[in-house]
Amino acid sequence: MGMLESIKSGRENKPPRIMVYGQEGVGKSTFGASAPAPIIIQTEDGLGEIDCCKFPLAQSVGDVLDSLTALRDEEHSFRTVVIDSLDWLERLIFDEICKEFGVRSIEKADGGYGKGYVDALVHWRKVIALLDELRNKRGMMVILLAHAKVERFEDPENAAYDRYSPRLHKHAASLISEWVDGVFFATKRLRVSKDGDSRVIAAPIGADGGERILRTNGSPACIAKNRYSLPSEIPLSWNAFIEAYKNSVAPAAAAS
Repeated sequence: MGMLESIKSGRENKPPRIMVYGQEGVGKSTFGASAPAPIIIQTEDGLGEIDCCKFPLAQSVGDVLDSLTALRDEEHSFRTVVIDSLDWLERLIFDEICKEFGVRSIEKADGGYGKGYVDALVHWRKVIALLDELRNKRGMMVILLAHAKVERFEDPENAAYDRYSPRLHKHAASLISEWVDGVFFATKRLRVSKDGDSRVIAAPIGADGGERILRTNGSPACIAKNRYSLPSEIPLSWNAFIEAYKNSVAPAAAAS
């Protein structure tokens, strides 16, 4: 068969793979645990109050790879794999790199000059390869959770400004952001005002600490993207996401 005969057309109907990041306590873990039949690979100890299926707390990147391999090779009924969280997984990866090079800091690994961060990508690619297999061969959805940080962005076309981004080294953040189909920023909607002394006051909008939302498109305020043509904002809940997802892919599926 010639190369031209191998060309395919139409949309591939594969499960979503998304990264959700945000500040502590906004509801990221609850979002992941609300997905269909989830199994959580926990790299941080923060799921005690959530009723969910989870592997024991990972103590090394090897534990994470073993959990993913078990989901690939063993029989189970889980439909969603959740890693909670990526930034704590990155710490385990850095520990592994330091062990490999016999150093105490990732900054000094492999001779320094940032080489340790590049070496860490080898372990990140192992994780992604196993997640790909779970998605492509086992039909599992992938949800990656991370905390947020505020970084200074040097915009070549405008003045520099601060924005939210995943709390990961830039090499890992770029690799994962390119791989997933959606990067969503989880936050609370705020009302900003000034008091009589011209002090800026930010207060959450809505009950129970504020309305929690997912931002699905990038802006000067945060890094975000999606390949599903989702609305720019949706409520931070699994039901809201999957409804918006189905509404976005239905026209494409009908056209193909």
